[in-house]
Amino acid sequence: MLLRSGFCAFVSLLSLTSIILIIHLYSTKGAPSSDWIPDRITNHLPSQLTPHAADSNEQNCSSRIEWLERKDRPSPFQYARREITVRQNPTAKRTLLTKIEEPLFPNLQNVDLSADSSFPLEHCKESLILDVPIYSKEPVEASNIIFGIQTTMKRLDDTIDALVRWLATTRAKGAKLFVIVKESDEVEADKRAMKDLESKMRGRDLDVTLVPPFTGDTFSERYFSLVKIMYENRNDKTQWISLIDDDTFFPSMHSLVEMLAERDPEEQHYIGSLSEDWWSVSVYGLMGFGGAGVFLSMALAEVIDKNYAKCKEESDTTAGDIRVKECIYAHSNVKLTNIPELHQVDFKGDKSGYYESGHLPLSLHHWKDWSNDGVDFLLAKMHLVADVCGDCFMQRWQFGDDTVLSNGFSVATYPKGNLKDIDMERMEGTWDDGTQVQGSRNHGFDHSLGPARPRLSVGEKIQHMLLEAVTVDGGVRQTYLHEGTDGELDTILELFWKEEQPHDSQGDAKMPTSEQDADQPGTAEVIKDGQEKGINGSGEAVT
Repeated sequence: MLLRSGFCAFVSLLSLTSIILIIHLYSTKGAPSSDWIPDRITNHLPSQLTPHAADSNEQNCSSRIEWLERKDRPSPFQYARREITVRQNPTAKRTLLTKIEEPLFPNLQNVDLSADSSFPLEHCKESLILDVPIYSKEPVEASNIIFGIQTTMKRLDDTIDALVRWLATTRAKGAKLFVIVKESDEVEADKRAMKDLESKMRGRDLDVTLVPPFTGDTFSERYFSLVKIMYENRNDKTQWISLIDDDTFFPSMHSLVEMLAERDPEEQHYIGSLSEDWWSVSVYGLMGFGGAGVFLSMALAEVIDKNYAKCKEESDTTAGDIRVKECIYAHSNVKLTNIPELHQVDFKGDKSGYYESGHLPLSLHHWKDWSNDGVDFLLAKMHLVADVCGDCFMQRWQFGDDTVLSNGFSVATYPKGNLKDIDMERMEGTWDDGTQVQGSRNHGFDHSLGPARPRLSVGEKIQHMLLEAVTVDGGVRQTYLHEGTDGELDTILELFWKEEQPHDSQGDAKMPTSEQDADQPGTAEVIKDGQEKGINGSGEAVT
């Protein structure tokens, strides 16, 4: 009897010790994930000890956003955030729209930074796992391409950050860039200043050479002379030369190199894209418009080089890309190979419908100081998320029935939940109407962007535009802003993108931010055709 009583006391003491240990663990700051506790124990814990998805990790649900103070954002404002874990999946496919049933963000909360930049999150959601196609972080072999630009010193300096995103040797191995520069259209650039700018760009891993223009060359002649300069600076590896503008941007160098690899560079090729504006096509002809990128095989570049003086004398145009076209059509039988994925972006006004279309263009143009509304698109920041998710820039995900993320551009909410009634395969016609060609039945941009769907009113769609994007602890933090009107508070939404690590699948991932922000990790499901699925539901994609 005494032995049995002692054994019972020992078991009771052991059980009490276990309970005390569990209580201690959950009263400690930074307590472990609920996954640590087996279900058979969790089911019998008192309610005040039962972990919940929203508050199981108090430390990871805290937030410090004092950096917003440096942006002079007025307080108070509404705020929400979410962590996204990117998982490479060999069966995943990029589609125009990937649907996920669950919401992207938790509920909004009011934040007042004038009181304290550190505050607890009232609503905290688990990390969302998004599957993306396999991508490589190795630089693409691009030693077969020479790029050429003609511009001013200031515009080139302002373009460095964007160039680094696609042309740096860490991204495009072996690619070279030649730039004809002037101080202005009337004033030659100082040679010392040219060397300084060249050194600055080389310090950013750009294989660049700055050169002065040929004496007496006009604007269009400087552009045309790039063909001669690049051809004379070719080497045994050179297969293509490309004429671009200082605001041409290639979101995926891997895709660009693959497009060129489909053609034989020993044959004569003239590759480019028509303008999206039908008036421009009607007036200037079927040619490669320069801002989208014009690519010439070495065999065709040789033709232009041999006829350079004659072509220069024969043409009286003020547009460099027209000079190139005229020389090719006059001295060869080659015609334009039109690549619609190369984009001139020849439309003004609100370009939201284009950037929110879900397409991944081979090139972008006119991303600075060209819109009627004066908006400059900070492509270096917009494109930053590609560092952690490959070709996910401008990719669209729909969350629930009222939110669409256009990655790197906007988070749009649809208050009426009317997404099911919108044809999301068509671009929203947010841009200004083009000049109508008399007698033409093609309406402005129908041949390129359309037919578009009607523009939505403010009450039908609320945009949160990218305000900031930075690299933090190996991940990328995006901040989207909707400025309130008529007394409404501003709304700030933040996404923290990170790549899946081996331990992430075990549910103990950390938020990649120096402020030690974190959400509790979660799971998502991928079905065979690569479409994402919500945590508790099915997904579908629009192709």
